[in-house]
Amino acid sequence: MEDNTKKHLDQLGDVIDAKLEKAYGQALESATGKADEMLKSEISTLTTKFNERIDALEVSNKKNFEAGKKATFKGALIEAIEGGAIDAMRNGMTKAARFEVKADMTTGADFTGEVIPADRVPGYKYDPTRLVHMRQLIAQGSTASDVVRFVKESGYSNGAAATAEGSTLGQSDFDFTASDANVQKIGTYFRISEEMLNDTPQLTSYLSARAPEKLLEVEDNQILNGTGVAPQLSGIISDATAFAAGGFANAIESANEFDVLTVALNQLALANYAADYIMINPTDFHKILLLKSSQNEYLVKDWNQGLQPRINGVPVILNTAITSDKYLVGNFGMGTQLWVRDNVGVEFFKEDGTNVRDGFVTVRVQERVALTNYLPNAFVTGDFSVDKAALETP
Repeated sequence: MEDNTKKHLDQLGDVIDAKLEKAYGQALESATGKADEMLKSEISTLTTKFNERIDALEVSNKKNFEAGKKATFKGALIEAIEGGAIDAMRNGMTKAARFEVKADMTTGADFTGEVIPADRVPGYKYDPTRLVHMRQLIAQGSTASDVVRFVKESGYSNGAAATAEGSTLGQSDFDFTASDANVQKIGTYFRISEEMLNDTPQLTSYLSARAPEKLLEVEDNQILNGTGVAPQLSGIISDATAFAAGGFANAIESANEFDVLTVALNQLALANYAADYIMINPTDFHKILLLKSSQNEYLVKDWNQGLQPRINGVPVILNTAITSDKYLVGNFGMGTQLWVRDNVGVEFFKEDGTNVRDGFVTVRVQERVALTNYLPNAFVTGDFSVDKAALETP
C-alpha cells in the first residue's frame, strides 16, 4: 500500500515539475501575464492534491501502527501485482518477484478452493459383502425354460414283512407328486449422469462388481424366506419341516439354544439325513457362545475347529438373511437346487426414458432364477424362543 502511494506521489511531483517548466517558458514568450495566472491555478490545484495524498498516507500509517495490522498473503500478493513486481518478472526484467508477508498464512484465511490439492486414495471404500451366499451352499443348474418341473415322493406305504413260504407278500405303495417351480425375476435399476460416469475414475468397474453383490443379498433372502407367491420364490424355510421335540419334550432343565439345535440334528438323523450346515443369525450364534454352566464355564468350547465355526461338529453359516431367533438345520446339498435362466447381469442403457434429454445413463441389474425344494424333510426349522419352551421341564 505504501509503495503504491509513493509511486503515485512521485508521478504527481513529475507532473508539477513539467507544469513549472511549461509555465516558465510561457512567461518568457508572453508579456500579458495570462499564462502566469493559469500556472498559479494549476500549481495550486496540484499542490493541494499532493498535500492530501501526504496527509492520507500519514493517517493510514498511523492507523496501521496503532491497530497492529499485518498484511495477509492475499494482500502481499495484490501489492506485488500492483507494484509491477510480477510484471517485471514475467517480462524478463527481473529473475524473481519478492514480496513480504507480515502475518502467518493459514489455509482457512488465505486459500479458497482446491489451492492445495488433496491426495486421492484409489478405488472406492464400502462395507464388506457376505462371505457366503446361499447359491454357494446348494446345488445349481441351468434352464432354458420359464418353468422347472420335478417329481418328488410324497408318501410311502411299506408293506414289506417277513413272510412264510407260500404266503402272500404285503403290498407297498409309493406316492409321487409333480411340482412346478416358476422362474422369477430379481432385479433393480438406477440412473447415473453421464458426467459422473465420465469424470469418476473406475466407476463403471465398481458398479459392475458392487451391484451384483447387492442383488445376491436379495437372492439370499428369497432362497431362505420366499413365500412362493409370485413373483417370490418358494423359500427353503417355507417348505422345511417344523421342529418337533419328540421324546425330548419337557425333558430338559434350563433348555437353551444349544439344546434346540441338538434336538433338531436328532430329528434329521431320525429321518436318515445328515446335516451339512446349521444356518443362524450372527446374534444367535454369539448368544450360544456366551452360554455358561452353573460353574461359570462356557458350554461350547470347540466351536471354532479350524476356520469354520462348528456346533456338534456341523459347520455353522452366519447369515443376516435369516432373522434373529430363527434357525435352519439341514442337508443343503441334497434338499434343494437353484436353477438359473439368466445369470446376474449388469447392463448400461443411454436410450431409456428421458436419458438422452437429461444426460443420464440407466444401469439395470437383474437375474431370472427358480428354486426347487425336492426334500422338505431334509431341513428342520424353528424359533429358538418357542422351541426352548417346548423342551423345558415344567
